This record gives sequence, structure tokens and C-alpha cells, in this order.
Amino acid sequence: MRSLLQNIRELVASRQLIGVMTRREVAARHAGTALGVLWPYLQPLLSVAAYYLVFDIVFSMRLGDGAKTHAVGTFLIVGALPWMAFCDAVARGMGSLLEAGAMLQKNPLPPVLFPVRSVLASSIIFGPLMLLVALCYTPLHHMQWGVLALLPLMAMQLLMTVLLAYALAIFAAALRDTVQVVGFALSVGIYLTPILFPVSMFPAQWRWLLWLNPMASYVQGYQSILLQGQWPDWPVWLGGLVWIALLAVVVNLLVRRSRDQLVDWL
Repeated sequence: MRSLLQNIRELVASRQLIGVMTRREVAARHAGTALGVLWPYLQPLLSVAAYYLVFDIVFSMRLGDGAKTHAVGTFLIVGALPWMAFCDAVARGMGSLLEAGAMLQKNPLPPVLFPVRSVLASSIIFGPLMLLVALCYTPLHHMQWGVLALLPLMAMQLLMTVLLAYALAIFAAALRDTVQVVGFALSVGIYLTPILFPVSMFPAQWRWLLWLNPMASYVQGYQSILLQGQWPDWPVWLGGLVWIALLAVVVNLLVRRSRDQLVDWL
């Protein structure tokens, strides 16, 4: 893991620069707009508000037995918001090295700064929204002790997303088709995540497929916390840790193999 540890040391040494780069990226996302910094927050907020309005108010749709709540919109929001955060961070992080190609060819900056900057910028937007949803769901979780699991689960999702975005950014630098393949995978991945349906509705013999999605365990964890106020079961934590460990090994290998050619690929 020597290459990954070297990247971590570079991140620690450049923490002030990362802070500046992250603030600039967030500012760039709403540059030139009348509502300014409200836009990055308004878009996901309006989406989840639409889910609630359509499914819970207009159609009053209900889930069957086995669901952690029967209101479809309420159930959908808990999984959809983390999924939006994941897709936004992965997509932007994956393209970060390609966008910074000219800068990296002229300046000897550590490449790891750019995917980390993109993921952190997304977390600045979606992190507070997740906490806002947790506050709105107080009548469901009643602020039971399980709500304390929200912060460590969000921190694990952030770490997993950084590793995945960094790995995909290197892949995209080497092979541009990666952007197209991952874009398609993100668009259909929601159907392989228990966001639209409870796990109990997925055929038992095919449930192992859900664990191939790195977000499956996190979504189940958020549902336990926000809908029931319960500490997530151990498979949720184990699934998250396995994905983090796997991605750390992959990133270490990719960084070591691409060290001499990465800037030339951009």
C-alpha cells in the first residue's frame, strides 16, 4: 500500500490547497447565476420534494409488508439523496483529471488533489442536505440512539466515494470509454440498489447481486437510521468496509502502475 500512503501524505501536506480548490469548485458550479450558491442545494431539494409530493400526497402510494415505512415517497427520499450524492461525486471526480490535464502538464501537482477536490465539493452540498432530511424525519426515528450512526456512515460513504472516483479518474485518463461506461452504469445502478423498493421485495435468490453495488449497504444503513432510529446491522458496516478495502487495493495498484504515464495520458 506504499503508493496509496504516499498519496495520503501528499493530501495532508496540501490540505490548505485542497480547501481553496474545493471552495473554488463549489463557487464555479453556480457562477453567473442569479440565485448563486442556492442552486447546488435547490436542485436535489426540489427533486426530493417532488418525490414526496407525487408519491405521498398526490397518489398516496404505499409499500407492502416488510417495508420500514409504508409511504413510498418517504422511503424513496432516504435512498435517493445519498444516491444523488454518490453519482454527482463519482461523475465529477472521474472527469477531474481529464479537466485538469493542461494544468498537470505545466505544474508538478499531485494528481490525487483533483478527484478529492471534486468529491469534497459534492459532500459540501449533499452533506448538509442529508442532515436536513434527518431533522425532518424526526417523527420517524424519534432521535433514538441509532441516529448517532448517521455521521460515521456518511464518513464511510465519503471515503469509499473518494477511492472509487480516484480509481475511475485514472481509468478515464487511460481509456476515455470509461466515462461512457460509468455514465451508463450510474443511470441503471439505481435499479440494483434498494432505493425504489425494500430489500424484502427483491427475489431472495438474487439478493447477492445487490452487494455488487457499493451503495447498497449504505442505503440500507440510512433506511435503518432515518426510518426506524435503529443502529444499522453488522452486514451494513461489513459491506461498506469490504468495498473500502477493495478499492484501496485497486487504487494503490493503479497509482503504482500509472505513476510515470498518467500526465502523458491527459
